Parts: sequence; structure tokens; C-alpha cells
Amino acid sequence: MKRKNLMNGILIIAIVAVVATAIALPAIRETQGTGGLILLRIEKGSTAGDVTSLLMDKGLIKNPSLFRALLKLSGADRKLKAGTYSVEMGTSMLDIIAMLSEGRTLQLQVTIPEGYTARAIGLVLEKAGICSQSSFLAAAADPALAEEAGLPGKNFEGFLFPDTYLFPADAPAGTVVLAMARNFFEKLERIAPGGMTDKSRLRENVILASIVEREYGVPQEAGLMASVFRNRLAIGMALQSCATVVYIITEKQGKPHPSVVYYSDLAIKDPYNTYIHRDLPPGPISNPGETALSAVFNSPKSDYLYFRLIDSSSRQHRFSKTFEEHAGETIPVKGF
Repeated sequence: MKRKNLMNGILIIAIVAVVATAIALPAIRETQGTGGLILLRIEKGSTAGDVTSLLMDKGLIKNPSLFRALLKLSGADRKLKAGTYSVEMGTSMLDIIAMLSEGRTLQLQVTIPEGYTARAIGLVLEKAGICSQSSFLAAAADPALAEEAGLPGKNFEGFLFPDTYLFPADAPAGTVVLAMARNFFEKLERIAPGGMTDKSRLRENVILASIVEREYGVPQEAGLMASVFRNRLAIGMALQSCATVVYIITEKQGKPHPSVVYYSDLAIKDPYNTYIHRDLPPGPISNPGETALSAVFNSPKSDYLYFRLIDSSSRQHRFSKTFEEHAGETIPVKGF
């Protein structure tokens, strides 16, 4: 008997719900005017009441009681997800509920150029409204997060793959750096299958690729540049990359990008200065793209030990095997 009464009660509730929904359908579908997008920011911990009030304030709903009833009826009152949403005026209550309960937050497109440092990437993300530069840099320097991503180091510099991304507005910085690192590994597996097996070798290659990224101007020359640097490393010769000196000036000294690199800059005492140190710098100096990564992981063999710019407009270089060839048309160090 008790079971029969319970089933009858459930049936009555279901019928009432269906009837109520049918009666309310015109109100559910009512529009608040059409045209125009409204940005809606749902904070973490917001209750169904908070969300209803916010929607009222934004003019997206007119009947808060009905909206709350629909939330309760659908069970969405316990599933509302925090985030920033873009809601078009005139969107029905049911569509708003679906959007908020499914977490269909506003997605922002951002393009990260090849060769940018973490600091420069953070600024791009901040301007795009994705996350602040400071929070991004903190996440990119978090050793625990780097370990979670499987990086062969304690930070993300060099592993933030330059690409076009879609991120939600006000995304957690940790989510952003992890997504960019995941993209790096996916792309690298395609560029150089098995290139991630040896973590120590992986880090060395990424450091070298970060230098090649900042040195090459013509993609076809990137592989030869990588071969020059590899040849120098093999004989204990300094890499002498102006790009590493620029990195010191902009990223470590916090100065603007120099239009000219002077001989005095080449003498800066710093572990990243490859003019005074004969090995790779301690870490990557940029975040390399596909061309630079492929150039290093698949670099051709050559006998070249030198290269220098011969055409500033096309950024073409001349490659030489000996210093005599290289110095044949000596050019003062003027810039990078």
C-alpha cells in the first residue's frame, strides 16, 4: 500500500510539472528584446538565487520566480558553472539554463607568435582578457605545475607552444599553461616521433630551438643554423648568439628590446651570454614554433661553423666553414 501511495504521489508531481510547464511555456519563451550581447560573470560559489538576481539586473529575464522554478524542476540549480558567458538579449530561459548548467562560457581567440617569451605571452593573454600577466607568469614558473605537465625542468619557458588558442574569459592561468604545454608535446610527437624519450636531451634540444627561433629569418635556413650551433657545441666553441644577449637585456634586466647590440653588451656577465660561456644557456630564451623545433630535432649535417646576415630586408644569411670565409666581408655588430 505504501509503495502504491508513493508511486501515485510521484505520478501526480510529474503531471503537475508537465501541466505547469505547458501553462508557463509562453512566459518561458518570452523575449526581453532582441539584439545585443550581454556579458555575464558567474562567480564561484554563486547560488541559484545569486544567478537569478544577476540575470534580472542584466535584463535577461523578467520572471525570477518562474526562472527559479525551472532551475529546480530541471535540477540545474545544483549544476550552475562559474565563468564568463556571452548571452544574447532575447535568449529563452531554457536556453540560458542549458548554457549555464553546461558551462558554455565565452571563448576568446588568441594567437601567440613564435619566439615570444613567457613574459610577452602573458601580456598578450592579459590584453585578450584571458588571464592576467602576473598570474600567467606565476603559473609558468610553478615547479609543481611543470612536473604535472611532464616538463624536463622547473618552469614552462620554451614549452608554451606558439599557436592560435580558444580559452574562456578569465581562465585559470594554470589551465592555460597546461594547455599550451600539452599542445607542445602533441606537435613535437608529430615533428620528431620519440623526441621526448630522453628528458635531458629534450631540454637541450628545446633550449637550442629557442635560440634558432630568435636567429632565423628565412625558414629554409633554420636547419643550417641548428647545424652550425651543433657543430660549435661539438668542438667546445662558444655559440655567440646575439639572441641570448637580447634575452638578458629584455627578460633579466627588464629593459626595452634594443635596436642595436653593442660590443659592450656582448661582454655582459651572465650565464645566458653565449659569447662568454661555451655551452648552452641554462634555459630556453623563447618559445619555439614548428620550424625551429623541426630544425633542431631534424637538423641536417653540415661543416658550417659561422653564419651572418647578408640582407637585412630578406633576413638571408651567409654560411661559412672557416673564420677566414666568414670574415671576408666583415660587418660591425649593429643589431639584432
